[in-house]
Amino acid sequence: MNYYNPLLLTPGPTPVPDQILYATQLPMVGHRSSDFEAIAEQAFKALKPVFGSENEVMILTSSGTSVLEASMLNIANPEEDIVIIVSGAFGNRFKQIAEAYYDNVHIFEVEWGQAVNIPDFIDFLKSLKRDITAVFSQYCETSTAVLHPVQELGTALRNFDQDIYFVVDGVSCIGAVDVDLNRDNIDVLVSGSQKAIMLPPGLGFVAYNDRAKARFSQVTTPRFYLDLNKYLKSLTENSTPFTPNVSLFRGVNAYANLINEEGLDQVIARHYAIRDALRQALNALDLELLVQDAYASPTVTAFVPKSKDELDYIKNELKKRFAITIAGGQGHLKGQILRIGHMGQISPFDILQVVSALEILLTEFRNESYVGKAITQYMEVVKAYV
Repeated sequence: MNYYNPLLLTPGPTPVPDQILYATQLPMVGHRSSDFEAIAEQAFKALKPVFGSENEVMILTSSGTSVLEASMLNIANPEEDIVIIVSGAFGNRFKQIAEAYYDNVHIFEVEWGQAVNIPDFIDFLKSLKRDITAVFSQYCETSTAVLHPVQELGTALRNFDQDIYFVVDGVSCIGAVDVDLNRDNIDVLVSGSQKAIMLPPGLGFVAYNDRAKARFSQVTTPRFYLDLNKYLKSLTENSTPFTPNVSLFRGVNAYANLINEEGLDQVIARHYAIRDALRQALNALDLELLVQDAYASPTVTAFVPKSKDELDYIKNELKKRFAITIAGGQGHLKGQILRIGHMGQISPFDILQVVSALEILLTEFRNESYVGKAITQYMEVVKAYV
């Protein structure tokens, strides 16, 4: 049987809606023209509610990793102490960036698949007996599908030492979670274009509060393309310091229109409903979930097949027979887990396709009928949402 509409369910890149694709294909305009200034002004403002920011959001033509690096280089001086929470592959990326520039890097290790334990983390900070400049954490650790309790962590940090900057990587969840920089005590929040914001890869976003904005101009760490002061200056002129991806800026505005039509609260609720329904379905298929319910991401779900052979069969047959692409594990979880992305313009009925396909594949592989079991559990959750 042929499936003519492949379904991309990786934790990024994600499917790009037709309205965004259309916007990115409009005729090119000069990036130093009033035409682009109008596009950029709209884009900088349009992202504010998505990031929970009172300030306009900076847009860099670069990958998500670039804004991880920028968030560090513009907050901490070379001689200062910083702390990295590492709970997976992307926390480790923050660690790698830090160790490339700084000598006083302190790592708080969290077991992969677990969320940060806030009292333990505060005790760790106390044990360092150092003046800490900044703490860096993932919001959603993409490699494990953990959503850290960022609001509680930000509050605990502010109560422990209000001078510590809190920097958060929201690459794989911004656009699908309720975030507010002031409420959550976040100083810098970064993300990328190819996840829940459902654009093609190629843009990085930086949201910041006034305290962080002032800090950017005080930091002496060498940087050039990633000097956020340059982006702030250009932002006031509705421009960028370097050549922007004009097409993707248009895509940002098309994305904002889609969010406004659906309503941001509704977008967030949809992501959480899909998360809950999918987890119920996987339980019905006797597939172990990697993450506890309390810390499960609304954008990606990780599960553990019963064997390596079962894992390979699921992943390969989904792609080969059903044109559904999901992701494997990363780091030491490679070959142990599978991850289903469900972010962006994904409906509950898109995910129903992978649930029904899993029923068929596991019925075949285990020689035990699962047909209807997962779908029933899935729809019991979805019906309350729709």
